[in-house]
Amino acid sequence: MTKYFCTLFDSGYLIKGITMIESLMRHSPDSHIFVLCLDQQTKDIMNRLDVQGVTCISLEEVETEELLQAKKTRGVAEYCWTLSPCFPWYLFQNYPEIGLLTYLDSDLLFYSPIRPIFDEIGDSSVAIIEHRFAPRLRDREVNGRFCVEWVTFLRDEEGLACLSRWRDQCIEWCYYRLEDGKMGDQKYLDEWPNRYKNCHIIEHPGAGVAPWNYEKHTFGVDVTGANIVDASPLIFYHFHQFQLLENGGFDRLSTFYTSVCPEPDEVYLAYESALTRTLERVRKTVPGFSGGLRSSRRVARRRWAQRYLPFALKELIRRFLRY
Repeated sequence: MTKYFCTLFDSGYLIKGITMIESLMRHSPDSHIFVLCLDQQTKDIMNRLDVQGVTCISLEEVETEELLQAKKTRGVAEYCWTLSPCFPWYLFQNYPEIGLLTYLDSDLLFYSPIRPIFDEIGDSSVAIIEHRFAPRLRDREVNGRFCVEWVTFLRDEEGLACLSRWRDQCIEWCYYRLEDGKMGDQKYLDEWPNRYKNCHIIEHPGAGVAPWNYEKHTFGVDVTGANIVDASPLIFYHFHQFQLLENGGFDRLSTFYTSVCPEPDEVYLAYESALTRTLERVRKTVPGFSGGLRSSRRVARRRWAQRYLPFALKELIRRFLRY
């Protein structure tokens, strides 16, 4: 049976988004993924590339009057987070063939078959995954126990009720700050395990590996050369903070993460190779495409600030910058 997924990105995340999709299709060829294209260039390039198993949808098709009103008060990332539940809701309303739908962040990479996750989810109405913070980062759980990187909904009464409530909440309030028990789109998920009896928390150790938890894992490769984590297949990794640079290089992580434990090199090398192939492919269609490529000097300055500026000053600066 077809597995249905959805994601969203603009031209700044195009290279990452295509790379994520193609890794998913490689390990789950019976999948179909709906892409919400947040700008026209993204839709044009996606259509010209004709990526396997993809249906592209323009932002204008999804935006309602209430979304357009919310958009006026949100930064770019905040509006993307607002759309996280709105896009799956739109798909359930317009594609009756979808029985089970999974939202994915666009900065993931899949390394092995995803069937173990779905075997674990079974007939649950909702499935979510914890951040699984490393011990030294447990205080960050105040911003949300769960990560909106993989969220699955079943087309049943509870699944749709959960998605509808989340959609309404995000339209009403979705900002990059901790306020009254809310934070972006993600802290709303904290109540789901208690509120919905058929909500499943994904436990597979190879799912949801990310900068905020990699330091507590052991990585390696098996005899076939496949990536493993704690002796289990690595299914997907979340490349938070990762930047492609204009000079052809990459910036992986800030020293906030790497000073304690270096990032898993083999995992990152695979991502960098995949991104390079995607960029080359896109540039054959759009010569000189540079969406999402950052200035190495600007990224270096930002990393310096992340490392050396006092936390209070960084928080003050962030309050005056729209995320």
